Amino acid sequence: MIRKPVFAANWKMNHTSRDAKTFMRTFLMQYARRPDRTVVFFPPALTLAAVSDAIKERQDILLGVQNIHWELKGAFTGEQSAEMSREAGAAFVLVGHSERRHVFGEKDEETQKKCAAANRAGMTPVLCVGEKLEERERGETDAVVLRQLRAGTASLDPATIGSMIIAYEPVWAIGTGKTAQPEDASAVHAVIRRELAALAGERTKDTPILYGGSANAGNAAALINAANVGGLLVGGASLEPEAWATIVRT
Repeated sequence: MIRKPVFAANWKMNHTSRDAKTFMRTFLMQYARRPDRTVVFFPPALTLAAVSDAIKERQDILLGVQNIHWELKGAFTGEQSAEMSREAGAAFVLVGHSERRHVFGEKDEETQKKCAAANRAGMTPVLCVGEKLEERERGETDAVVLRQLRAGTASLDPATIGSMIIAYEPVWAIGTGKTAQPEDASAVHAVIRRELAALAGERTKDTPILYGGSANAGNAAALINAANVGGLLVGGASLEPEAWATIVRT
């Protein structure tokens, strides 16, 4: 069961297995079990085993992968399937992260396939949506977010949509030090919540909608307490164990 708030650490391409072991030792000493929230780590694929080993006695901490391919197997050098990821211990997968979209060229159609593949493998997709600065300045935030949300969920039944996680990550706020104000995040999260209800009805009333975009220990409390915000997807501020422990205790 996913309990809100959800705190998700996206390590991106950081931390070797050795780094992860050191990180987890420090973090686990500073973060006691909490039954009122969900903590998920998204380490690099090659570091997954080290984190999994570190939390084997901590069933309150969960694991995810940063990307999957939608095919079950085949000639896809450098990729990993949802089934492989699930067998390795990952329960969640990031889909459509802004870097996948805007650095690697991931399309809406691909996010649709990846969400469907994650569901088939028994994983929970964390579908990321968000606008670029120029789209925001043109007043296109809602249109972009809704397009991405509808595409990612297009192959899912209402029950699956109700059990997934959505992350709103304004591209202009990721790694830039700029952060959406809590009221701005709340407004976009409300748009997402209404669309989820239109897609899958009452079962989406508890679907976690996370905010991601330069969240840190200094602004976590304001963001997490904003209306419609069900958790945080954190990048850079999740790379130091002390800072991450402070955030997940928020």
